[in-house]
Parts: sequence; structure tokens; C-alpha cells
Amino acid sequence: MKYRELGSTGMKISEVSFGAWAIGAGWGTVDDKESLAALHKAVDLGINFIDTADVYGTGRSEKLIAQLRKERSEQMYVATKAGRKLDPHVAEKYTPKNIRGFIQESLKNLQVDTLDLLQLHCPPTAVYYTPELFDALDGMVREGLLRNYGVSVEKVEEALKAIEFPGVKTVQIIFNMFRQRPAELFFREAKARKIGIIIRVPLASGLLTGKMTRDTRFENDDHRNYNREGASFDKGETFAGVNYEKGLQAVEELKSIKPAEFTMAQFALKWILMHDAVSCTIPGAKRPAQVEDNCRASDLPGLSAQVMDGVRRIYEKHVKTDVHQLW
Repeated sequence: MKYRELGSTGMKISEVSFGAWAIGAGWGTVDDKESLAALHKAVDLGINFIDTADVYGTGRSEKLIAQLRKERSEQMYVATKAGRKLDPHVAEKYTPKNIRGFIQESLKNLQVDTLDLLQLHCPPTAVYYTPELFDALDGMVREGLLRNYGVSVEKVEEALKAIEFPGVKTVQIIFNMFRQRPAELFFREAKARKIGIIIRVPLASGLLTGKMTRDTRFENDDHRNYNREGASFDKGETFAGVNYEKGLQAVEELKSIKPAEFTMAQFALKWILMHDAVSCTIPGAKRPAQVEDNCRASDLPGLSAQVMDGVRRIYEKHVKTDVHQLW
């Protein structure tokens, strides 16, 4: 496992880390015993950064991570998110009081006194134009509730606006073979400001594992079944916003340029890690075997310029016109 600096936070984290949405809820059947085994395997393989949120199973994910910390002595960093509990989820409800309340709940779930990293959880765009909230977060750092804070965004323009606030240390954003726009401008601006970049949805909700077909079926409580058109949250979070059929076509072409020693998931993760502005990527995993497959991407050799260009051409051919300007 290789490690990278998480911006100016002082944290040096595993470049392949652990996304803990799937062990909370929203991805079909989940078993806490197996989830905990997956977390332990992650630590065994050198992962020291876990990303979660208060809404992942209404605290279930955070509580599992607290249990992991009790059972392991290794240093690990945990990032959580706040804001999606708001109902309705509107900018006006992103008040210092509400966010403080969510932070207190996460502190209790994670059984810590200070959060390593708190991220606003994909708030409406207008939130990035409310400096008083970011001032309040600065105050919570001074209080000791937070060591660092950042944002999780849907859109590149939200990321660019967020990093104008000096207290924002990290940005979590979707970036993968099917969502390439962040590399055009945002990565350069973030790197210049020493912003940590956390990449979510790296496998396009599993599409980029190459294991899905037209006959694949998803459970009723799996967002890949119910959120393809954004019925519950931004559709870009499900299959990276890519039409499922088009995605399958693109994956078949990606398989033809994949280096032989890579699985498709490893190929997709290594492609992300080829961008040096990236601090880490956070593929999800519900089982230890998935963690092992993901982690191996860190140790595999870099991709050639020819392969990187091939990925770009497949993106432009199949999905760019559908997704590039939306996020």
C-alpha cells in the first residue's frame, strides 16, 4: 500500500482507502459481522483512512467503525459527513446549530471527542455562498470538535467555490473513467491550494468492475435499483450518472485495453491514482475479498500513456456528451 498526503491536514493516508456507505445501507443486504470482517481486512492491508456519514444506516456505519477502533491498535483516520439528515434538504437548514447537532451525534456514534475530518454532505449550491457557516466551522475547529473540515460536492463548480474558503482542507468528489471533468480545472486549482482530494464512486457503483450485465438485478433497497433517475438523491451518485446500457458498452471496450495483470476494478482504481492531485480513492466493500481486490491496485504498475489515452477516447465516444456538463 502506498500513502499520500491529504492536503494540508497533516494526515498521510492510504491511496486506496475504505468507503463505508455500503456497510451502512443503500446497497442491498448487509451483514454486520461480514462488514466488520471487511473493515479488519482493510486495516490488515494497510488502509488507514475510512470515509463514512451519519446517514449511512442512520449511524450504523459509524458505530461499526467505532467497534473496529476498539478492536485494533493501529492508527486510523475517520472522515464523516453531515447535512443529509436535514428534511427538507435545503440550503436554509445548513445552520451552525444544525450542523453542530449532527457533529455531536457523530462524536457519540464514533466514540471520540474530536472528528478527524467533518465534511458537509453534498449541500445545495447556495450553501457555498453562506460564509457564516464556514466561519462557524472554523470556530468548531478552534473548540476542538473538529481537527479539519471539508466538503463533499456534486459539481465541479461547487468544488471550485468551496476551496475559496481558507478553512476548507478537503474536497470529496466523483471522479472515474466515466466522470472525467474534475481533472480539467479543479485538480489544478486544488493542488495549487494544497487541498486534499478524496475520490468517491470510483467504480461507478460497480459498473466498472466489469461484473454486471443486462441481466443483473438489484435488491429493492439498493440505490442502483431505485435511484437511476435521481428519485432519492442526485442521480450522479448511481452509476456515476451514466446510462446503464451505455455504461455496459463502454466497459466492454475498456476490457479490450485493460492490462492483463489487472482486474477491471483494479484498472479503474489505478486510472484514478495516475492523477497526482488525488489524495485517495474510497471504493466501498461489504466483504473482505472485495477489499483485497481493491487494495492490490495500489501495488500494481502505473498505466502507460497509450492506455490512458485509450480510456479518454472511450469516455468521449460513449458517455461524455451525457455527463460532462451536468456535474
